Amino acid sequence: MAKVELKQPIVEEIKAKIDGAATVVLVDYRGLTVEQDTKLRKGLREAGCEYKVYKNTLMKRAFEDTDFAQLDDLLDGPSAIAISKEDATAPIRVLNNVAKEAEALEFKGAVVEGTFYDVDGVKSLASIPSRDELISKLLGSLQSPITNLARVLNQIAEQGDSAAEA
Repeated sequence: MAKVELKQPIVEEIKAKIDGAATVVLVDYRGLTVEQDTKLRKGLREAGCEYKVYKNTLMKRAFEDTDFAQLDDLLDGPSAIAISKEDATAPIRVLNNVAKEAEALEFKGAVVEGTFYDVDGVKSLASIPSRDELISKLLGSLQSPITNLARVLNQIAEQGDSAAEA
């Protein structure tokens, strides 16, 4: 069997994974210990992301004619790919948390919802809270005035009762 025939299923696998993806992040994983890599993979799995190491040439072929072709220039040296279809910042947050402890893990770049981000851009995206956190903050800020109004009305009612008793 020719080499091309052996590699084509892997390219198709990568294409299937990035199809409809919100985010694709490339990292250099050289120097990670087994413990750090296990922690990284577990964190990404829990966040609903996929993480895998592929050959650069296979990723280039899979990225052709997609938004992720912007990452082609970064495919040099060992590269791992983290993919998220749901939460656009989830893989970046997880990778950043692991990179704080594992200095060997380095961002190469990312494409988030069609926009290319270099290393600095990826690091700034890592500080964005998750969608659920943002929604809970919004709901908390919306609920706060109503709760305060209820407390004030309750205090007025209690004061009215004590004035009527006197």
